Amino acid sequence: MAMAPSVSYSMTVRLEVPASGTAVSQLTTAVESSGGSVTGLDVTASGHEKLRIDVTVAASSTAHAQEIVDKLRTIEGVVLGKVSDRTFLMHLGGKIEMASKHPIRNRDDLSMVYTPGVARVCMAIAENPEDARRLTIKRNSVAVVTDGSAVLGLGNIGPKAALPVMEGKAALFKRFAGIDAWPICLDTQDSDAIVEIVKAIAPGFAGINLEDISAPRCFEIEARLREALDVPVFHDDQHGTAIVVLAALTNALRVVGKSFGDVRVVMSGAGAAGTAILKLLLAAGVKHAVVADIHGVVHAGRDDLNGGATDGEQANALRWIADNTNPEGVTGTLKEAVRGADVFIGVSAPNLLDAEDVAAMADGAIVFALANPDPEVEPAIARQTAAVVATGRSDFPNQINNVLVFPGVFRGLLDAQSRTVNTEMMLAAAAALADVVSEDELNPNYIIPSVFNDRVAGAVAGAVSSAARAAGVTATAPSPSVADNAG
Repeated sequence: MAMAPSVSYSMTVRLEVPASGTAVSQLTTAVESSGGSVTGLDVTASGHEKLRIDVTVAASSTAHAQEIVDKLRTIEGVVLGKVSDRTFLMHLGGKIEMASKHPIRNRDDLSMVYTPGVARVCMAIAENPEDARRLTIKRNSVAVVTDGSAVLGLGNIGPKAALPVMEGKAALFKRFAGIDAWPICLDTQDSDAIVEIVKAIAPGFAGINLEDISAPRCFEIEARLREALDVPVFHDDQHGTAIVVLAALTNALRVVGKSFGDVRVVMSGAGAAGTAILKLLLAAGVKHAVVADIHGVVHAGRDDLNGGATDGEQANALRWIADNTNPEGVTGTLKEAVRGADVFIGVSAPNLLDAEDVAAMADGAIVFALANPDPEVEPAIARQTAAVVATGRSDFPNQINNVLVFPGVFRGLLDAQSRTVNTEMMLAAAAALADVVSEDELNPNYIIPSVFNDRVAGAVAGAVSSAARAAGVTATAPSPSVADNAG
């Protein structure tokens, strides 16, 4: 599927052109004839004979951007100067920074922020460790932890290459929930080592967000950390995705007039995201679910459920799916399984289904094709017969985006000083996110709010905080003396 020009592949080209004639119009024509889009044209210097112009262009890929530059170079009388990739410019020196909350202007400030005054605060925390939640950055800090083994759709690219993603995650935490998040990229992919490192750094954080860790290792790492730590551990690739999908499906079912208990759901993808989505859907009341992976439908009779074709952890994950889904004993391929299904959810690979497959689904079909950038079925094709279509992309309606969830979830966990995160909190988050879309707003092209809807984070945070308090998993209050003195 051809991609439209995107700001992700935006560049600014500095050009020197004759002051008279048609050079400027030739620039825009050259860009547009190459399939690009001119988004800005600024004259940065002017003389009697020459103009210096910065042209900002959106392309569809790195190669496409180079094609546009080459086309500009062929225009007679035009001298090409510096070409700047705007995305790379935004990343120069990183995207986040640490800032002090208090000015250090004189000796008095220094004496309170640092020595000797800080010693009093240290001793207060030593006497009552729970005061760390009140008197240090722990109160509002989340560690964003990765080993770089499953970054976006790029695969195992390592911790250094993963750092821009973790920085971006930290920036989103701050933008949407006011949380101070810290990128932690670990130079190891040994599960034991990761668990021990995170346990060792945990005292400084009120929550741990695991990110881009490959399946099935991510399941074990998360489970062990939840068992060992007294702060919530949330694997966004799993649970963030699951919450957004559940929220979107809640509203999609409202659109088509169906219920969780009655619909037949077919899912493509049995990895981290797929398994988490499945578990949350089952908790929400789905009774008829079928899962397919690269080898076809998961069912009790498959050989690889006994560890023959996969490693032990993956076999265990598949066995759990077989034990908890597919009550009708469906076998065969994804294309066979999706016939007559009410809902298709894809978190797998591009171009697995076609128009005939979607047309063979039940009336009022719902299609969530979330593989990114190329979904399991082209959205325009799915929309021909499906009642509701969602993707993971920003250039189609109904984008399933984790940023709708993780800032609000952690805001709620931190506000409640929760020691864990559980299924009830995730269900509450999904319900709150779904309810942001009012009945008057709900339609097939608007089942999930925009990531810039200013009600989202607060709604999710409030629901999660209430669920945490109801579950009785919050930290004890700080010592009375410190609470009184700290205000």
